Amino acid sequence: MNVEQAIRRAAATLRDAGVDTPEHDAKLLLAEACGCSLSDVDKAMLLGKSIAALAEEHSAEGVSPAPSVEGVPERRFDAMLARRAAREPLQYIVGHAPFRYLDLAVGPGVFIPRPETELVVQEGLDWLAVQRITAPRVVDLCAGSGAIGLSIVTETADAEVWAVELSERTAAWTRRNAEAVLGTARTGSGIDGRYHLVLGDATDPDTLAELDGTVDLVVTNPPYVPESEIPEQPEVRDHDPQLALYGGSPDGLLIPGRIIDRAAALLRPGGLLVMEHDISQGAALVAYAQAHGFNHARTGRDWTARPRYLVARRDDYCA
Repeated sequence: MNVEQAIRRAAATLRDAGVDTPEHDAKLLLAEACGCSLSDVDKAMLLGKSIAALAEEHSAEGVSPAPSVEGVPERRFDAMLARRAAREPLQYIVGHAPFRYLDLAVGPGVFIPRPETELVVQEGLDWLAVQRITAPRVVDLCAGSGAIGLSIVTETADAEVWAVELSERTAAWTRRNAEAVLGTARTGSGIDGRYHLVLGDATDPDTLAELDGTVDLVVTNPPYVPESEIPEQPEVRDHDPQLALYGGSPDGLLIPGRIIDRAAALLRPGGLLVMEHDISQGAALVAYAQAHGFNHARTGRDWTARPRYLVARRDDYCA
């Protein structure tokens, strides 16, 4: 079977399983199985190459296929395809997910970073650039894979970041990504240099209490999905950790509200909070922030103009 035939067959299988992007997912799985790129798969389709030829070509270049699946390329591809047809997240199958300039390891037990969270990070980075703060102190509450904090510490040369994660299982992924990213980027002295991973409850006043009143920026993607709105997608409902998903109340506002409270204590006067939230929560969280220590608050929008994140500035004068 050549690559074009394999992709056509695989896409049909995924389409029947209800996958939203069957052709893209099929190509990405084949690329992982053969240790090549998406563009290599597209080229192989045009040239009528076989899967074996595609894999052999890139094996000769020293490119390794997906390490989690053994066997010949066709078997690796079929095994990954079966997992995707069962609606296991694509990122779990290939073992990594892109986020801004990073490629993060992900798997069971960690929330898969989403493209909309890149906007949350950009909002914080833009503010730091405008403020021209020397050696900014940044806190990433509910760190998950480490996407937010690691992006900030690698994109802001002198930033010091504290990342808080509650789950020990998830923190293992955070630590793995921190060691890989900081080791490659050589932006500091390693995980204990400018990036600090803290295992604890992001809403607990005792967590990072030593930083209270000194932090310039808090950027966070906390659990916020309303408990009354269980996601329909099996990839989210059945695989994303519930601890990272649900906001602790029917409207999902309980944990985000507590995060606002904790951020208000952490931030210095004039410091900024950027927090992702559900599209239904914008007005409520702006009002909550304004009533709990923030004198300027607004809602930021995602690429589809949906209300997606809170931007709130700490009162210039703390009570």
